[in-house]
Amino acid sequence: MNDYLLSFLLGVIEGLTEYLPVSSTAHLRITEALLGIDLSDGYWKMFSIVIQLGAILCLPIYFHRRIKEFLVTFPKGIRGDRTPLTHPLTLTLLAFVCTAVPSLLVSKIIGKHLESLPIMGASLIAGGVIMWVVDARYGNLPRPGDVESITPAQAVWIGLMQTLAPVFPGTSRSMATITAGELAGLSRTTALEFSFLLSIPTMVAATGYDLLKFIRHPEESGNSGALHFDAHGITILAIGFAVSFFVAWGVVAWFMHWVRKHGFVPFAIYRLFAGAAVLAWAWK
Repeated sequence: MNDYLLSFLLGVIEGLTEYLPVSSTAHLRITEALLGIDLSDGYWKMFSIVIQLGAILCLPIYFHRRIKEFLVTFPKGIRGDRTPLTHPLTLTLLAFVCTAVPSLLVSKIIGKHLESLPIMGASLIAGGVIMWVVDARYGNLPRPGDVESITPAQAVWIGLMQTLAPVFPGTSRSMATITAGELAGLSRTTALEFSFLLSIPTMVAATGYDLLKFIRHPEESGNSGALHFDAHGITILAIGFAVSFFVAWGVVAWFMHWVRKHGFVPFAIYRLFAGAAVLAWAWK
């Protein structure tokens, strides 16, 4: 496949799946495997990091007004009933810490299983079943409140559940946080917004960590030193980055509106079919 077309395709896939509860990691790995890309090649590992950065960048820009609102109203909050310990910014950081610490402790397990198709397939199916059951049970319940009403206990719970995503690729970070939020008593829209807010520090840290490892220990990433950083290679990275950014932006805007009228069940059903297809392919 032409490198430019490949870059565009992978950028679209990253942008489409990063914030939907279907696992971007699984979709990128499956696509790369289907297209015959050498996953041990240093250039494509760098490419995966770059396009994820594109998807990450869309969130603070898309939510810039909301983030500014939180910053301006710290520590009392928009309604004046928050404290430095219960403000949304503090709770977002609290949830992030509850994800980061366990993830670092099990980093060896994460690395070992990152490219396992059977684990991805099983995680897609398990996550689909859990999301379907939870959303069908709690999604339509009248639950007042918004991100300003989240408690420290709810933030800790969501942060801990987010740890499942890196440990079991295919789980999906957004699936874990959204489902955990609904189980903790949040409405669909509140669970989704907090998932988006939490993803900013989580993804920046995770992608930054991957990038640092890649630079400091290139031999562990399959980087032989020739990463094709010529005009052609840089253009490929730029295309993937830009496409991922704009597609992710569109997905976030669409998803926020979708959830207000619909639930997460369609994504759960998709996960079941995708997981079954991955398992069938991995074991054929």
